[in-house]
Amino acid sequence: MTKKQEFRVVRTYSNFEVREYLPCVIAEVKVSGQYSTAGSQAFRHLFQYISQGNKASQKIAMTAPVIAAQHTGPQDSDDWYISFVMPSGSTYAQMPHPNDPQVTLRELDTETCVATSFRGRATEAKSNQLIRELREAAAKENIALSSEVRICRFDPPFKPGILQYNEIVIPIN
Repeated sequence: MTKKQEFRVVRTYSNFEVREYLPCVIAEVKVSGQYSTAGSQAFRHLFQYISQGNKASQKIAMTAPVIAAQHTGPQDSDDWYISFVMPSGSTYAQMPHPNDPQVTLRELDTETCVATSFRGRATEAKSNQLIRELREAAAKENIALSSEVRICRFDPPFKPGILQYNEIVIPIN
């Protein structure tokens, strides 16, 4: 069973949750291009890192989700940050450094976000629709959101689309 990024639910609304994500370390790769290809461009680098492709030749447990994030609005940039969350309790200081210069490690502090989940393939069209809906629902509750958007995929691509579980997560300002 793949472990998941840790959070606690702060409040539940009809269309979304407010969550507090615990501090964590992520390994990420920045790629430029279409959402549809960004994940596969970065995945090999990230998987190599956790499969002993690091200075300590250490195997690192896989954690869900695989996150595709944009730090600006989707219409503003083709830059995607694809990341793996390192195992719970990891700190930047104790993580082995990547052999691949495209992989960077970042430590994230506690963060409050809104999140909604959905089943099916996390296509660009489906994700954009849910991002709009999540932003509108949060605005109705007077929750100010950052411009960053995270599309979180929990299942391997070979799992039948209808069974795939995904989330849209947006940090709160």
